Amino acid sequence: MEEPAPAPALDAKDVLAAAEHFPWAVVAPGERRWPDGGDFLDVALSAVRPEEREGYIERLEAFVEQHRARLEEMLRTHGLGSRSASHGPCAQVGQPETLVILGRAEAAPFLLRGQWEEELETVFRDDLEFAWGPRIRLSR
Repeated sequence: MEEPAPAPALDAKDVLAAAEHFPWAVVAPGERRWPDGGDFLDVALSAVRPEEREGYIERLEAFVEQHRARLEEMLRTHGLGSRSASHGPCAQVGQPETLVILGRAEAAPFLLRGQWEEELETVFRDDLEFAWGPRIRLSR
């Protein structure tokens, strides 16, 4: 019996390019708080299960379109220039990597949380979860 082919690798550049196609959810490159969100993107992509990799970009695009109103509202209320930004802004709001993070938080919240806690400070994820809303907040 043949072993199944390994899951295709996700190319972070391709995923990021797809996320950048949603100008209504992403601030302009010159307005981004951190120009390289590679660490955040890498952790979010590590939460994509092997069986989810094929067709992942299309599912990300569908997620973004499905949540368009919610993403626009989050950018308006928590992005640069918002009232909440003056009280400690969520640096990730408006970053293209955020679309990937939120997509994984909706699809695999516990996996994302576990991967994140191994690699990054949780304050960034917690701030983003707060800005996104209660659907993905997980009790400790």
